Amino acid sequence: MQHFPIAAITDEFATDDLDVALRAMAEIGMTGAELRVVSGRNIIDLSDEEVARARAQVEAHGMRVLSIASPLLKCVLPGGPPLDERFQQDVFGSTYTFDDQPRLTRRALDIAEQAGARVIRVFSYWRTVDPQREYHRIAAALRDLADQALGRGLVIGLENEHACNVGTGAEAALMLAAVDHPALELIWDPANAFILGETPYPTGYAALPAHRIVHVHAKDCVMAGQKPEWGPLGEMGVDWKGQVAALVRDGYKGAVSLETHWRGADGDRLQASIVCGRNLRELVSQ
Repeated sequence: MQHFPIAAITDEFATDDLDVALRAMAEIGMTGAELRVVSGRNIIDLSDEEVARARAQVEAHGMRVLSIASPLLKCVLPGGPPLDERFQQDVFGSTYTFDDQPRLTRRALDIAEQAGARVIRVFSYWRTVDPQREYHRIAAALRDLADQALGRGLVIGLENEHACNVGTGAEAALMLAAVDHPALELIWDPANAFILGETPYPTGYAALPAHRIVHVHAKDCVMAGQKPEWGPLGEMGVDWKGQVAALVRDGYKGAVSLETHWRGADGDRLQASIVCGRNLRELVSQ
């Protein structure tokens, strides 16, 4: 019995050929796709015609677009504490500033509607040496995003991202409590919490209001000092068996979506993601 639908961020399989990614995902049994980089460009930069083409490709493979993996609030918050230099700032083809955010927000809302996606992934600004000092400003930004999404029937999915100010389960719980909004939910990424030194399951997950988890990202690593070493899903440092069992227990209804990060021994992202995708399928079927 498969407890949850499975999905993936498509560019983890292939960055330049969406059909290659979707074909491999469909063969694994995935029914959902997240769009982040399509044809080498960030989803936020695609034209209406390119978004429509990507949606058609996803649906032609028997899947639907679950989420727009946008870069919203993945930038420096002006006037905050110094950045925490320990963590790499991954931008996935999209480097934007604080001043770009209103324009990007409008575009992300339009793209989500055009793609048929319910969830728009967002972040909490690049991580500083004192993340909680600016939580009131981050909360205000998230509340504004949620207000805009609510009127269009969309959901803002805040991802706990280790390179951003909300990175652990405990930090996500604080932010969700500060912004009790029907259009703000959590994209729970246990591996990101693990990188920050939290035990994501059971400790980080126990801090969270489980009913506000809208989506789950799946990847796995061990730590080499401050740097993650990515590997096959379910075989590294995150207790994925325990996490999946807890999601089943708590009545989670969303998808579990692969965000591989591991590139295998020879750098082949497609084959590494196929391995992890098969592992994910097994994990949600136990």
